[in-house]
Amino acid sequence: MRPDIKICGLKTPEAVDRAADCGASHIGFIFFEKSPRNIEPDIAGVLADRVRGRVKSVAVTVDADNDDLDEIIALMRPDILQFHGHESPERLLTVKAVTGLPIMKAFSIRDADDLRRIEPYIGIADRFLFDAKPPVGSDLPGGNGVTFDWRLLRSLDDSVDYMLSGGLNKANIAEALRETGARAIDVSSGVESAPGVKDLQTMDEFFAAVAEASRAQPVSGSVK
Repeated sequence: MRPDIKICGLKTPEAVDRAADCGASHIGFIFFEKSPRNIEPDIAGVLADRVRGRVKSVAVTVDADNDDLDEIIALMRPDILQFHGHESPERLLTVKAVTGLPIMKAFSIRDADDLRRIEPYIGIADRFLFDAKPPVGSDLPGGNGVTFDWRLLRSLDDSVDYMLSGGLNKANIAEALRETGARAIDVSSGVESAPGVKDLQTMDEFFAAVAEASRAQPVSGSVK
């Protein structure tokens, strides 16, 4: 079975349409000024409307305050909120209670100790996203195009629902799925011609590589 596929950092109608046509389960819009993929909430809402009902839209934030979240939710109307900062379990519980939206919590992974940090969030986050730790000097918590040691994820309990991210591309996705059995994957820089610029042909090739890898190494487990 093919995993969920999230194309993140979308900014154009053409990229949104192609992601949906290729069979993406999720599309992500990034609200972080330092990112080359940063987008305004009203524009993200227009783009999300193009495929609403076909693909789940995800609002990606980094330590956003209540006012910013209110604006994003009002203008974009996301299906899922993704938190990529230092948000505490208590913060996520409050957001869930107020918004009623599912929560995805991102963690940057380098070693086994990084994975243990998810424990207080189990039962709060509806899904985790595991990305690689950013290289030295990067201002971006994600979207850096680097991988981590996927073998670390073998220690996770099967009940932990996560999305694999970090440096995925058409060349390494088969190995990533083989090593992790991930039920969901997230790609951003791996389908770009330049930072923040999605390449439609590369996107096609990525989906084809996932389909081929899934036939060779079926992904098991339920998806959301």
